[in-house]
Amino acid sequence: MPTHVIEKNVADERGTLLAFVEAQRGGLRRALLGLTDEQAALKPSASELSLGGLVKHVAQAELNWLRLAQGRGAETEQDPSSWADGFRLLEGETVAGVLAHWEKVAAETEEFIRSVPSLEDTFPLPEAPWFPADSRVSMRWLLLHLVEEFARHAGHADVIRESLDGKTAFELVAEAAQASGSGDGA
Repeated sequence: MPTHVIEKNVADERGTLLAFVEAQRGGLRRALLGLTDEQAALKPSASELSLGGLVKHVAQAELNWLRLAQGRGAETEQDPSSWADGFRLLEGETVAGVLAHWEKVAAETEEFIRSVPSLEDTFPLPEAPWFPADSRVSMRWLLLHLVEEFARHAGHADVIRESLDGKTAFELVAEAAQASGSGDGA
């Protein structure tokens, strides 16, 4: 996936939004390119964030939003005492496992979004102090929120990766393109 979504590659709003979501996923995945599980668990700044933990978090966040949009309720309930566990790889978790899980979630998200009759279809927001009571949001909102969530954490990932070994996002795009033989940063 290239770093920029080109309009000629998508035919409609739904496809465009899905392409932007995927472009942001790509930024997070590329940040892990060539790292071991041990490197992906490192926290090279004052922050508690690691690359492996960020990817674990966004995969779970996407799944939770997907389940809410499907009317199934969040996949996991947030226990304040274990909140930080959602941002780090735990015993037995690997980068490969988290990426494989996220790939399945991404495919399910795309299948679901392509199946809904309209991007105007809505679902209720969960009860939380940061959401207005009894609010509903559209499928369009969901996709834009995923872009927002992934972009925020892709920025974190860029800083963490550069702190680990000096590699920038653009270097990783070039490496990914070379590895795939596609020339597009897949």
